[in-house]
Amino acid sequence: MSLSKILITAVNALFPLIITILMGYILKRKGFLTKEFLRVGNKVVFKIGLPAMLFVNVYDIAGFAAINWDIVLYAIAAFFLVVAVGYVITIATTPIPERRGVIWQCTFRSNFGIIGLSLAAALGGDEAVAVAAIVSSFTVPLFNVVSVISLSVFTDSSKGRPSVKSIILNIVKNPLILGVAAGLACLGLRELQNAVFGEVVFSIQRDTTFIYKVLDNLKTMCTPLALLVLGGQFEFSAVKGLLKEIVSGTLTRIVIAPLIGIGCAILVSMYTDWLVCGVNEYPALIAMFGSPVAVSSAVMAGNMGSDEQLATQLVVWTSIFSIFTIFAQVCILMGMGLLAV
Repeated sequence: MSLSKILITAVNALFPLIITILMGYILKRKGFLTKEFLRVGNKVVFKIGLPAMLFVNVYDIAGFAAINWDIVLYAIAAFFLVVAVGYVITIATTPIPERRGVIWQCTFRSNFGIIGLSLAAALGGDEAVAVAAIVSSFTVPLFNVVSVISLSVFTDSSKGRPSVKSIILNIVKNPLILGVAAGLACLGLRELQNAVFGEVVFSIQRDTTFIYKVLDNLKTMCTPLALLVLGGQFEFSAVKGLLKEIVSGTLTRIVIAPLIGIGCAILVSMYTDWLVCGVNEYPALIAMFGSPVAVSSAVMAGNMGSDEQLATQLVVWTSIFSIFTIFAQVCILMGMGLLAV
């Protein structure tokens, strides 16, 4: 594939996100989206849409047997390395607690579900999507758990260091965590039925189709509504006052994170037998480490008392500039013979 086609692939994956955010901004400027609508829309996305999306994504996994544990374990290890590096960068960037949590979240929380899987499909086809889906089922819950921790720690720091109990309660009560937990519970019950009866006796998708369709409709609604709300909340006038934080968060998310996540995979694959990455695995790693910060990060930040304006800015700017960094990642991997698109 030519370089121009590679760029078009990245643009086609990212521009729908950017254009929908822009629509939200224009509709707010034209008076179609009011502040009250944006406030309520935020809550709908966070408490209903995103949990439904996560539940359906986990519920739709075929089973536990087909999991490639090597790439899963590597992705988890690399994720925590990015979390550690992101923490250091965050502390060095700003002393403001409400901004620290947002920047730290930005460093490790990629848009795996909305943009990442589309990138994996474009770069590696169905096989790469299968790998990415398995990895996402383990890492997306981690994204949410560590996000709750990061926002809880820094948001509460002005009142003293939060207790372990308060952090655990924030995690347990978080709607996104509940959505993932419900999906994993259903997946486990499905596996248990196969083990005991030799077949699935009861399935939400098959036996209560109307429930599954409602959840799937909420999942479908979630992304465009979240993007419109984000666009409506975006203020260009805020860029100047947040410039240092925006630059730091953006560079860490779309430059440093992929250098760690993808670069270490290349080295480990090259010099050890523990991990073998090929044309199906690298698209999944690009999806996880190279995609912009998740749309839900801004929604979560706003609902947990952090700087939602900064979080919104980071969603927009990482989405815009990731077009170029993803293009660079693909070109480098193709040049090394590690990616075929």
